[in-house]
Amino acid sequence: MSISSRFTVGVHILALIELNKEGISSSEFLAGSVNTNPTLIRKIMGMLKKAGLIEVQPGIAGAKLAKEPSYITLLNVYKAVDVVQEKELFSVHENPHPDCLVGRNIQDSITPVLSAAQFAMEKVLGNVTIEDIAKDIVEKEKLKIQ
Repeated sequence: MSISSRFTVGVHILALIELNKEGISSSEFLAGSVNTNPTLIRKIMGMLKKAGLIEVQPGIAGAKLAKEPSYITLLNVYKAVDVVQEKELFSVHENPHPDCLVGRNIQDSITPVLSAAQFAMEKVLGNVTIEDIAKDIVEKEKLKIQ
């Protein structure tokens, strides 16, 4: 099972809003870029708004970043779109057989490793901002144009 695509769609939305500052970033416009339904975009935008990452006005098309893009990390997005609950990126199967050597010890053996892996991933996400992603997109586009 992979992390929900809400995460990458959330990053996509925020990067596009940043790069489209002069235009109107409506849910229809954003959905066109993501190549999905505007309803899904509105749902994710609601999560981003609730987390204080974007501002939207009822009845007015478009959204804008609620903070400077250098202050919005990928970890903020990851948490905003409810990808996983705190310390639950990995699920450990419940009720292994207690009479089995592995069954009675697997949870205690693997849980610290999985917690460390989640912590490491979240640390990386916390060090990358929407500004970083937007700049990288612009650089990659420049290379494609040449």
